[in-house]
Amino acid sequence: MTAADTSPDSAPRTVDAPGSDVLEQLPGDLYGYEHMLPAGDQQVLMRLREWLHREIKPIANEYWAKAEFPRHVIPLMAELGIVGMAYEREGHTRASRLLSGFVTLELSRVDTSMATFYGVHSGLAMGSISLLGSDEQRERWMPDMFALRTIGAFALTEPNGGSDVAGGLDTTARREGDEWVIDGAKRWIGNATFADLIVVWARDVEDDSVKGFVVHQENPGFTATKMENKLALRTVQNADIVLEGCRVPEADRLQGANSFADTGKVLAMTRGGVAWSSVGCQMGAYEAAVRYAEERVQFGKPIGSFQLVQDHLVKMLGNITASLGMTVRVAELQEAGVCTDEQAALAKGYCTSRMRESVSYAREVLGGNGILLDHDVTRFFNDAEALYSYEGTREMNTLIVGRGITGHSAFV
Repeated sequence: MTAADTSPDSAPRTVDAPGSDVLEQLPGDLYGYEHMLPAGDQQVLMRLREWLHREIKPIANEYWAKAEFPRHVIPLMAELGIVGMAYEREGHTRASRLLSGFVTLELSRVDTSMATFYGVHSGLAMGSISLLGSDEQRERWMPDMFALRTIGAFALTEPNGGSDVAGGLDTTARREGDEWVIDGAKRWIGNATFADLIVVWARDVEDDSVKGFVVHQENPGFTATKMENKLALRTVQNADIVLEGCRVPEADRLQGANSFADTGKVLAMTRGGVAWSSVGCQMGAYEAAVRYAEERVQFGKPIGSFQLVQDHLVKMLGNITASLGMTVRVAELQEAGVCTDEQAALAKGYCTSRMRESVSYAREVLGGNGILLDHDVTRFFNDAEALYSYEGTREMNTLIVGRGITGHSAFV
């Protein structure tokens, strides 16, 4: 690997990736972590980067402002072959956790909403079926999910239950012959307004255990209503779900989901993905701030020549670098099958906290223009608030790590 010019007047731009074309270096990846990937994986990132620049970047602000999802890009995303790349699949080589992480980062640095759509479908929904479904269920649902012919959602959070869902779900399921009858409500369910199947978690009234069910939009008693007035991840279609006597056949109950510990396996796997997305969100805001600092002239000079502006940019880059180093290590641990709950939780909590700082620094660099969509920063600034909270708040992830440190659970 040959480093680009790193003289004081030049930031690193490209490096030579052995066995591939010259790969443009991510502006926020100062230490070149992406070049840990083999040449073939770097080519996957190049194709994705080009696609995002061509198809998503020009429309990201428009759809965010309208609070609509650009559903026309779904078949285009399917052609990239990135969906479910970390799962075993006949005829395809399973992608490494490192490549999967960088794919999430790439999506998020252009449009964090698009990364969330991807994470809900490819991570939470497909992950539930991959980890907890039977062989027959995987064969029935996964091929169309890989191809994005079937879109998935994941329904755990409830109107009155977020961080405390492990203590009990209000949504119930009772068995009647070969069917289950589900009653309850879910809230904040991404993709749910148009998803074809929704993984719904409910409490079995007979034994009080948590079970997972695959519910389809057409199931009688299922209703999904778009949540309005949302100021973060506006492109993501979050829904309120109502289940009133919703009947689900036993064949659609996830056969390996029989306790909240099973639900936790899915959440532990996807927390790393949220950490990667938070790095991408930071990078997107950083790149927009650097671009603005180069173009904006005040007092007869580009503001990038001012010490205080450079200080903000350096603090952002430090946060990004620390967060990226952590996510890379988590990916290595996941690849080895030895990543613990506290390791995943620390990455999610730490990286999203640094993200919150970074987007604030970007907002300061842009001054009043930082609240205009025209410059992208306000989109990253607002979207960061959602990433900071979902898949476990900072406080909840802190308690998971604290339990690992002390051996004592401080949960209520």
